Amino acid sequence: MKYMLLVHHDEHVLTTVGESELQQMRAESVQLANEINSNGQYVDAAPLQPASTGTCVRMRDGQRLITDGPFAETREQLGGYFLVNAKDLDEVLAIAARIPGARIGTVEVRPVVQLDGLPES
Repeated sequence: MKYMLLVHHDEHVLTTVGESELQQMRAESVQLANEINSNGQYVDAAPLQPASTGTCVRMRDGQRLITDGPFAETREQLGGYFLVNAKDLDEVLAIAARIPGARIGTVEVRPVVQLDGLPES
């Protein structure tokens, strides 16, 4: 089963950890991705640009509404993700606990709904 691991954190924390710690966390994320890839569990992963660079699109009554910035005002923003294959919740929770972002925020684990007819990745 595929699981999406959404890494949420307060973007301001990144400024307090310092550039060397941030680079170390990214290196650990790359290492983790390579380890789970060797087990056949890796599908995709990436950090995201700050929420302020985002744009939200809504369709209402046939009209496209565009809003700059994050969807909601919250302390924690979506900072990155891992998409993995795991046999069960215990296995995916073990992976989530190894994501460096869990040390400064939260990793939300959600099963992915498989839809027939989607392109193969």
